[in-house]
Amino acid sequence: MNSHNSDLLFARAARCTPGGVNSPVRAWKAVGAAPRFIASAYGAYVQDEDGNRFIDYVGAFGPAVLGHADPRVVRAVADQAASGFSYGAPTRLEVELAETICDAIPIAQKVRLQTSGTEAGMTALRIARAATGRSMIVKFDGCYHGHSDALLVRAGSGALTLGVPDSPGVPPQLAQLTLVARYNDLAAVEQCFARHAGEIAAVIVEPVAANMGVVKPDPAFLPQLGALAHRHGALLICDEVITGFRLRFGAAYELYGAQPDLIMLGKIIGGGNPIGAVAGRAELMDLLAPAGPVYQAGTLSGSPLSVRAGIQTLKQLAAGGVYERLEEAGAYLEAGLWSAIRQNGIPGCVNRAGSLLTLFFGPGEVRNADQAMSADREHFARFFNAMLERGIYLPPSQFEALFISAAHSDADLRQTVDAAVQALAG
Repeated sequence: MNSHNSDLLFARAARCTPGGVNSPVRAWKAVGAAPRFIASAYGAYVQDEDGNRFIDYVGAFGPAVLGHADPRVVRAVADQAASGFSYGAPTRLEVELAETICDAIPIAQKVRLQTSGTEAGMTALRIARAATGRSMIVKFDGCYHGHSDALLVRAGSGALTLGVPDSPGVPPQLAQLTLVARYNDLAAVEQCFARHAGEIAAVIVEPVAANMGVVKPDPAFLPQLGALAHRHGALLICDEVITGFRLRFGAAYELYGAQPDLIMLGKIIGGGNPIGAVAGRAELMDLLAPAGPVYQAGTLSGSPLSVRAGIQTLKQLAAGGVYERLEEAGAYLEAGLWSAIRQNGIPGCVNRAGSLLTLFFGPGEVRNADQAMSADREHFARFFNAMLERGIYLPPSQFEALFISAAHSDADLRQTVDAAVQALAG
């Protein structure tokens, strides 16, 4: 499969962009290959600069729930572009999107639109710290909430530890305000509160983890996590940048019995354009300026192009039938991948939540980051490249979720399963 133009572009990019990419996973280092440069996308397909077409399961890492370049969303964005890209002023569109979010998500009494999930995470923590007068945060190993300093930390050798910087440039003193516990481990969170009584402002969690691969919460985990946080005077923040409007029309926390005070949104609510949002209880949201003393601002917050695309996307999701189709497609692909690894005698497991899915090579189950990290990344890299040769474009890391869209046809799914059987047999 020809990659000449992509290779030339990557060489050019490396001369003017760090690592040749504008977000690290795009460099394909985890799969030992050079990235394909995408020229266009439509429906369930992407086409690279060499004219190769692939069935796409990256889906822009989440926003493309309807598929790429949905005609109604494209028309909405084009109409908005003709009226101007950005005004630096309030718009009717911002109100419409906020009202839609508030109507769909019970905890979302008020919404602040922003430009990215990272910004939403920064703001949610700032609100929590202001509301509680505390500084420390509990997050979970393997959960990603953007690249802000306070959240770019990882655990040490134990299940519970003070955060240590996950990147140079993050001050250790700041990272140590973040405690890291094991996902699906309530006892670890109990220890955090026991050791730091009266110091923890919030617990932040992905309702369904999707940044160590897909990992669902145990049945009692989220309900008890919220109760535990509230018992100790802390807030619960649910990061729904990926799961918001992905698993249902609204937030995933309701599916799993969580009781958040704040949620983070992004991706789908912008229809594929840059966006983020924090939503939650009115008294917490009203801490934000100009209603309250907590400062947050952004030149492109509530960008009319992003908001218009988001409104149209949510209209189509609300029309009915989309989530049933996504569940059906997810179940088919899950069963097909399970069958493929079993037919070939390959150890591993398939984790799925709705239209989010990960095939782990090696471990028989994955419930936390320790088990995820035991996966055979070299086997995944071979699988990734074998699938690419067969026309299937997967996320280029063992620890990224596959995203299924409403545009994936039965034929696309069958072709994907057939390709997996062949790739694993090789």
